[in-house]
Amino acid sequence: MSGAVSREVVSERGSDALDELRYQLLRISTSGDVGEDYVQLMQRALDAATILDDFPDYFYIKDRRSRYVYVNAAAAAASGPYLTTGMVGTTVFDHIRLEKAEEIFMLEQDLMSSGKGFLEREEFIEVLDRDPIWLLTTKTPLFNTEGEVIGLLGMSRDITERKRQEELRRHHAALLEMIARGQPLPKVLEALTGLLEEQLNDVCASVLLLEEGTDRLRHGAAPSLPETYVKLIDGVEIGPRTGSCGTAAWRQSAVIVSDIENDPLWHSLADLALVFGFRACWSMPIVAPNNSVLGTVALYARSVREPAPLELELMAVATDIAGIAIERARNEERIRHMAHHDALTGLPNRALFWTQFNRVLREAKREGRKATVAYIDLDNFKQINDRHGHAAGDEVLKVLAGRMAACVRGGDLLVRLGGDEFAIVFPNSFQEEPNVVRRLQEVRIALSSPVVIEGKTIRPGCSMGAAFYPQDGDTPESLLASADRAMYDAKQRGRDRLSMTHSVLSDGSGI
Repeated sequence: MSGAVSREVVSERGSDALDELRYQLLRISTSGDVGEDYVQLMQRALDAATILDDFPDYFYIKDRRSRYVYVNAAAAAASGPYLTTGMVGTTVFDHIRLEKAEEIFMLEQDLMSSGKGFLEREEFIEVLDRDPIWLLTTKTPLFNTEGEVIGLLGMSRDITERKRQEELRRHHAALLEMIARGQPLPKVLEALTGLLEEQLNDVCASVLLLEEGTDRLRHGAAPSLPETYVKLIDGVEIGPRTGSCGTAAWRQSAVIVSDIENDPLWHSLADLALVFGFRACWSMPIVAPNNSVLGTVALYARSVREPAPLELELMAVATDIAGIAIERARNEERIRHMAHHDALTGLPNRALFWTQFNRVLREAKREGRKATVAYIDLDNFKQINDRHGHAAGDEVLKVLAGRMAACVRGGDLLVRLGGDEFAIVFPNSFQEEPNVVRRLQEVRIALSSPVVIEGKTIRPGCSMGAAFYPQDGDTPESLLASADRAMYDAKQRGRDRLSMTHSVLSDGSGI
């Protein structure tokens, strides 16, 4: 029979791909161009085509030289712009990157040489002109009627999404472990934004933190945003029309801006974003369990577009993780503050006092400076509690602590030692001691002014003792003990006065 077979002869059903396979099988079986083994493979391909085109998994048959004899529709679609029959005669070298193609070719040749297949091998495939995919592949040899290997049958399942989810869960667990181990918040947020950019294409990720007690968003992490842009948006106010992030924090809901240049939410900030090439920005608020806003997570794109479902999904995951990290960091900060500060007055406590006082003395010794410590005890405070009640006494303590805090400077150390006892350390005493004494007298006068609690006037007072480094000691313990003795001297001399371990004034008297 002649090899010139008409396509009309084989057209018995509506599938063009199946008709083409029938035509090719008739053509090669009558032409004599190929061997019987190839005819057998084509016959198997024809048998397979009747049932496999509707499967989502990839099925294919290859000959002894690893050329495609048959692929189902799913495999053809995944391999590039080929029709099913258009892949016949091609190899993996025509569809994927060279290095991986060589690996697959050698694996298939070994399989057909040994006659032993393999089950469910994970393969990362970089398809030409398409996004890479992960496949779970099973291949088995095909035999002719004499038991010789004439090709192979392959089945692959696209597990790209599964691998992405596994990778996402792995990163999710790693981030949570960072949080659990107490890693610094900036480090956690850097890792989080880095994950977003790793999982997505052509976006820049950013986390802004709402500054406690304000309505401003501060820089948290933005590994790929230009440094100048980061500085310019640091401190942006939240509001109804302050870009994607400021508006998301204001609304407490996601804000999707697909066209920065023409969206009214970016009216006052569009020029800034456009200068750096950003055309779209999508932001989600980070919300605490009590529904307060902690910050925002944002993605910037350099083209006008809506976010893809995957981008929205990962942003939602990121806001959850960021919320956990921020809450953990703030709680730890509160715990540290509580451990080192007095709950009633908010002043540093005795535990922090020793640490800071040691630091002051180390610096004084290294730089040849002086330092002063004052021990302050309120006069007749027990009588205030007895007469007006402990609640009133607590209010007096808070008022007086506030007055002392107003008298000291940024570098000074003011602490509540306990009860009605306080201490002040002046670490930068380059000035003469009489000037330090003048400042202490200002504190004493401030503490002696009346306090009105619930309409009742209370007249407090204090006794103060001062000691000086290095004259009165060279350790925190010895200096505080010296100041304590001077304070008791002030008590014995009539209270409401300042006493020192040695004379400061020219007349040799205490004050």
